[in-house]
Amino acid sequence: MLDTQKIRSDFPILKRKINGKLLIYLDSTASSLKPQLVLSAMDEYYTKFGVNIFRGLYKLSQEATEAYEEARQKVASFIGSQTPKEVIFVRNTTEAVNLVATAWGMANIDKQSEIICTVMEHHSNFLPWQQLAKNKGARIKYLDIDQDGKLKTQNSKLNGIVTRKTKLIALTHVSNVLGTINPIREISQAVKKINPDCLVFVDAAQSVPHLPIDVCDLGCDFLAFSGHKMLGPVGIGVLWGKKKPLDEMPPYQYGGEMIKDVFLEQTTFAESPAKFEAGTPNIAGAIGLGAAVSYLQKVGMENVRKHELLLTDYALKQLGKIANLTVYGPKKAEERGGVIAFNVSGIHPHDLAQILDEDNLCLRSGQHCAMPLHQRLGISASCRVSFYVYNTGEEIDKLIKGIKKAQKIFKV
Repeated sequence: MLDTQKIRSDFPILKRKINGKLLIYLDSTASSLKPQLVLSAMDEYYTKFGVNIFRGLYKLSQEATEAYEEARQKVASFIGSQTPKEVIFVRNTTEAVNLVATAWGMANIDKQSEIICTVMEHHSNFLPWQQLAKNKGARIKYLDIDQDGKLKTQNSKLNGIVTRKTKLIALTHVSNVLGTINPIREISQAVKKINPDCLVFVDAAQSVPHLPIDVCDLGCDFLAFSGHKMLGPVGIGVLWGKKKPLDEMPPYQYGGEMIKDVFLEQTTFAESPAKFEAGTPNIAGAIGLGAAVSYLQKVGMENVRKHELLLTDYALKQLGKIANLTVYGPKKAEERGGVIAFNVSGIHPHDLAQILDEDNLCLRSGQHCAMPLHQRLGISASCRVSFYVYNTGEEIDKLIKGIKKAQKIFKV
């Protein structure tokens, strides 16, 4: 069991009151709160050695460079990467997807190619592939879900959709709406068995912050996630890729520090990760992300998962007792991450969210950047709660009380 009260004391924002009431933050899937350790790490960069990296031979620049590369090493170790050279700092998951869709996609996709996505994808892991297919005249296909919100990959379903023409399959590890944990390792193995040349791209924005991750064990070729969803700052994210496809990919952007030699007639480029980090990067962001990794490692990712499993199981049981409330996704907590989307009959999700906000209950309402999934579910919007290391069972009790209060107001 996590010492939740001790953990909560690490997050300055949880001391804030609005209208005399403490915050109940249930929207960590959108963005997590930040512990003081992360805030202090970024503050230390700006106050002690806040200069550019790689470019200066003076002490301050060397200290900044060492801190930046130390953060890369921490991230590599955190996700089981064999080398920090496979870790590329980007702005967020969205930029990581666009990097691969542009750099790799424009060089490898043609009219004969097929790309596979799923109906449960966040727009960030859907639109870049859709537009790539459109621009190159390729075919894009989709894996559907069953009535429990799980991908239809069992019973050799992949045999019917993955072909020798399939160049890449892009899928989320954990759905940001259904909470479904997709069996990436099994899917990767099945895909490679059908087509060894097909690359597997994993959107891990909702898994790296919440589950122990080993990219080698998953068997994927690319994996992307954002810092701000895992206690880190905004504006920093990670693209992890295997060395071979990274070596073969052209640069994504051009500019300073991503070159080997530049002449008026031609240019040769640096190796990864420098090749994909043109210009001055988000140095403070990377250092802050490194601090977030240290914090999560101290807590222990197995403990993070156990804590969220307990909260999710408790929330599912309590939500299940409320009349006319529909929960989407797998029914068992162990089959999902710490995120639950639901609707209450007779109350629009926006109205419910506004009523809950009166008691400082922070949750998301809308389509959660997953419009195709909501269309597949036959709903226009939903409410969504999501949990992290600082959440408690008492907060779930207040959520349940708030939902019942809304039902009384709307008389449903």
